[in-house]
Amino acid sequence: MKHQSIRIALLLSLLFAGSAYGQQVTPVIAARVAATELVDGVEALGTLRANESVVISSTVTELVKKINFDDGDLVNKGQIIVEMDAAEELALMVEEQTRLRQTERQLERTLSLVDSGAVSQSLVDEAQRDFDAANARVTAIQSRIDQRILRAPFGGITGLRMISQGALAQPGTAITRIDDTRTMKLDFSVPSVFLATLRKGIPITATARAFPAREFTGTINGIDSRIDPVTRSIMVRALLPNEDDLLRPGLLMQVTLQKNQRSALTIPEEAITLDGSTASVWRIETVAEKGKLARKITVKLGTRRDGMAEILSGLEDGDLIVTHGGMRLRPDAAVRIAGIDDGSVPIEEMLKTLGKPNAQ
Repeated sequence: MKHQSIRIALLLSLLFAGSAYGQQVTPVIAARVAATELVDGVEALGTLRANESVVISSTVTELVKKINFDDGDLVNKGQIIVEMDAAEELALMVEEQTRLRQTERQLERTLSLVDSGAVSQSLVDEAQRDFDAANARVTAIQSRIDQRILRAPFGGITGLRMISQGALAQPGTAITRIDDTRTMKLDFSVPSVFLATLRKGIPITATARAFPAREFTGTINGIDSRIDPVTRSIMVRALLPNEDDLLRPGLLMQVTLQKNQRSALTIPEEAITLDGSTASVWRIETVAEKGKLARKITVKLGTRRDGMAEILSGLEDGDLIVTHGGMRLRPDAAVRIAGIDDGSVPIEEMLKTLGKPNAQ
C-alpha cells in the first residue's frame, strides 16, 4: 500500500508539473457520492456456552450396574444414561405392592358393609388409613428406584464418561456432562456508554481463531439487569445457531455488535481535505458556457471504514467529487474528468490517462 501511494504521488507530480506550463484545464479523477448501507460496530470478546448444560451425577451411594452411553453420543430427552443396582428396592417394591393390594381389598369390603350398618365409621377410617399408608410406601420405594436410573433431562451431546461399570457411585460423583449445542449462548461485556443502543434482536457477528474463514451470525437475546461497578460494563447474551455443530462451549470469540443500521452517503477518503477540524471536498459542477468547474464544499463527516467516509451534510446523492488531482485546484477552476473512480479500473491506470487528450 505504501509503495502504491508513492507511485500515485509521483504520477500526480509529473502530471501537474506539465499543467503548470500554461495548461488552463486541470485533469482530475472523480467519483460519485453514493448511498450505502452502513452499520456501526462495537467490538468485544465473548465466551460460548451451551444453550442447556448439566453434569449428570449420582444422588445415592450405589454400584453402577449399566452404562448406556459413550463419549460424544447424541442422546434424547428422557433416555436412560446410567442404571444402578436397585435389587433391594425392587424386592421391597414387590412386598409393598402385595400389601397395597391387601389393604385395597380390605377397604373395599369395609365400604360394602357401611350401608347395612355392619361396620362403624372408625373401621372405615382405619381401612382407608392402611390403604393410604401402603400407597405412600409404594411411591417412596418407586422414588428410590428412580434415583438409581439416571436419565437425560434434555436432548444433547454427552461429554467424556467419568465412571466405569461396577464402580461405587456416591452422591455428587460426576458421571458425564450433557450439552445442548444446537443453539449456542455467547456471553460478552459491552461498555455502559452503549447501553441506550442495546436491545433484544440486534444482530451480531462473531469469529473465532479456530475457524478463521468462517463468520457466525446471531442476535442479542438477553441483557443483564445491572452494570458492573468496577469495569462499568454490562453483560450481554446472544444466541448463535449451530447447525454445522462446529461451535463448542468455552470457545473464545471476537464479537462485533451491529448497531445504528442506516442508509448513508459515502465518498472515498482520498477526496477529503482537512484544515484543522474542517473537512472539505472539491465538487464538480457544470456551469453554462464555462463547462465543468471545481468548487470547494465544506462537509460534515461521520463514520470511516474500509477507505470510505460517511457524509452527514454538505453533499447529495449523485454529486461528482474530485478524488485525485485536486492538489492544484482553486475555487471555480476548470477541470477535465479523466476517469471515474468506480473500482472497475485500477487508480494507477487512470492516472496514466490524465494527460491524454481523449480522456473522458
